This record gives sequence, structure tokens and C-alpha cells, in this order.
Amino acid sequence: MRYVEEFRDPVAAKSVLKAIEEVVNEIGATPEKPVHIMEICGGHTHAIFRYGLDKLTPPGIEFIHGPGCPVCVLPMSRIDECVEIAERPEVIFTTFGDAMRVPGSKKSLLQAKADGADIRMVYSPLDALEIARRNPDREVVFFGLGFETTTPSTALSIQQADRENLSNFSVFCNHITVPPPIKVLLDDPHMVLDGFVGPGHVSMVIGTHPYDFIARDYGKPIVIAGFEPLDLLQSVLMVLKQIRDGRAEVENQYARIVPEHGNPVSLAAIADVYAPRPSFEWRGLGEIDSSGLRIRDRYKAFDTEAKFGVGYGAGDRTIQEPEGCECGAVMTGRIKPFECPQYGKGCTPEMPLGALMVSSEGACAAYFQYSAAEDVA
Repeated sequence: MRYVEEFRDPVAAKSVLKAIEEVVNEIGATPEKPVHIMEICGGHTHAIFRYGLDKLTPPGIEFIHGPGCPVCVLPMSRIDECVEIAERPEVIFTTFGDAMRVPGSKKSLLQAKADGADIRMVYSPLDALEIARRNPDREVVFFGLGFETTTPSTALSIQQADRENLSNFSVFCNHITVPPPIKVLLDDPHMVLDGFVGPGHVSMVIGTHPYDFIARDYGKPIVIAGFEPLDLLQSVLMVLKQIRDGRAEVENQYARIVPEHGNPVSLAAIADVYAPRPSFEWRGLGEIDSSGLRIRDRYKAFDTEAKFGVGYGAGDRTIQEPEGCECGAVMTGRIKPFECPQYGKGCTPEMPLGALMVSSEGACAAYFQYSAAEDVA
């Protein structure tokens, strides 16, 4: 296949759906006893609902929506720290657009901007570097956020700032990694997971081997998937065939993009700039060992936490979710978005109560955008 239309071909999709139905019948999965497949990535969640794959696949398959949305898993305390930094008069705070409307315990970055803070939306950390060059008398902070997909660009920007001795630039590092929370979910006795659809963009950076433990230690199949309808359907079929055959392997459906050993340039930049944090707090999952990244001492001059005395080491900042908000339960696949008492009522895209309704990869936003009428009803 060479063109995007080919990955959305309805004739080909019907053929794959027929094969899926046959394997589901062979397994003996039913609506009462379904196969539970977790799509880890929020981008996959949106693709599933955008193309109606949840309704096209047999009722013997239940999709579980995983913690693959970095904006969504960020605890409220970190948003509060963003606001605290941004409201300093000497600071220009730069961030991706997704993070602007995520609620903190008192306000969002968008509300802080309305109150007068100099907060600017950027499309990459290179934009933040340019702002720092043009404003040498201001401290320019970039909100470093995301999984392994966005980590390399932030690392390369820190290296560039170091080469230029751009001392008024720093990164508030909230980069996190995918494998540790998967292990936490697999260790949870209340979670029923039969297989995984693995993230495509993250795997483009880290490759396939970081997921080996899923198959080796837990006996669960995982298939790294692309984002088009046929990508996802083929990946689900590959997971089902592994379950039918009693296999547990790491397979790569997205081989046209994802190399086995990842991107060496990106991995080298990450290794040079970052080290694992002892622990990092995830919304809905709590503290997870070695799941976050911190800036190495070599680049301490570009570490916002060190420069402004905020973040980890500055005191316990854990904050409870707003009453009735079940973001944590949705994020970990324990409930569906429409089972949250605030869904579509106290929490909508226009007035979000939780991060999952804000982010373009949030499960609640996906449900609301593509199936809101029937879910609220």
C-alpha cells in the first residue's frame, strides 16, 4: 500500500472483519465472555471511534482504553506548578495547545493567560528556543510533555540551547515512558487483559524490544499498530490469532514505520539529556518507579525545576481529583467514559472537568465527539 486511501478501503476492511469474526468464533468469545484487548495509545482510541471499529468488530471483542495520553495522565499538581511558574513576571511560558485547557486545582494555563500570565502556544520546542533568542531579558520555559514520541525533540532542543549558551531557556520536564505503566496494569489483579494493540508513534522511537516483557513475563500478545482503519483491524486480527494459537509474541504490524531497534539518533539524544526519575506520579495509577524522566545534571542550567525550585523534591503536592471525576478509573480501563457520573453533564469539551475530555487523545473526548448522543442518552 502506498496511499492513505488504500488503508481505508472498505472492501479490504470487510475481508479483514470476516477473518476477525472467524477467529473470534474459533476462540469462543462472546459478549458475556469477551476477549479484552487494550489499545494503549490515545490516538488509537480516537481512530477506533472515528471509523466505528468498535461497532464493526464482533461483540466478542471488548476494547479497553489504556493510559496512552500524556496530557491525560499528568496529575493536577503538575498543572498547578505550570501555573505557578507561568505567573512569575519574568517568565514566558510556552506549551503545546493540548495542555492549555487541562484543569489544575485552581485554574488552567488558559485561565492563567486570561489573568495576565505570558503563556504562548508553540508547535515545537524549537519555537520556544526562538522566543528565548528574541527575549534575552526574559526566562523562557518550555512545558516538556509527552511519551517517547516527543522526548527526542525536547532533548535536541536542550542540546542546542547548551551549544548556544542560551541561559534564559529551560524545560519543565514531564516526559514519561510507556512500558512501566503497562507493567502496573498487568500486575493489577482487578484488570482482565488478554492482549494489547501497541503504540505506533512511541515505537517508532524505541522499537519493539521494550515490550518483550509483556510476552515473556506475562504471556500476553502485543501487536504494534498503525493508525489507519486497516492498520488497526489487521492488528486486532494478529492479536486474536496469537490468542487462538496459544502464542504470546511481540509483532509489528506497523513495520513500514517502526524499526525493530528504534531510531538511534533519537535514542542517543534521550540517553544524553535524560535519566530516569526514581518515581513519577500518574493520574489514576499513582507513583510508578522509573516511569518519568529528569534532566541530567550536565544540563542542569536548562532544568526549570532546578532553576525555580519547583517540582519533585519541593514537597508533596498530590491533589485529589474533583468530586465525581473518574478520570483515573477511565484512564486505567476500569470503567468506560460514559460510566463517569460527570460525563456529558458536569464535564464536556467546552467545560472540561478532567483532562480526558480536553486532550485530542483523551478517551472521554473520543466518546463525546463520535458517540456522544447515544452515550449521554
